[in-house]
Amino acid sequence: MSDMKSDKKRLTLYIRDYCMYCSRVLRAAQQLDLELEVRNIWQDRSYEQELLEATGRRMVPVLAISKGGSGQTWMPESRDIIRYLESESRTD
Repeated sequence: MSDMKSDKKRLTLYIRDYCMYCSRVLRAAQQLDLELEVRNIWQDRSYEQELLEATGRRMVPVLAISKGGSGQTWMPESRDIIRYLESESRTD
């Protein structure tokens, strides 16, 4: 997977095991040849805590979009995440 706008945006995907929605997002990212940092909330509880503090929920998948110095946006819902990734891959 290629690094997508690494100097401008950093994409972090929060997932858990046995989540079909998480698998869909991961498959889409792979097909689009996009690089995501993947954080499994079941393998590392600190990731679960990050997610809970940021969104107030433990539901996954959630995409965290870091935009340089302008903060972070949290995007839930697999369909929305896939649409976002598709639009990002077209702007490369």
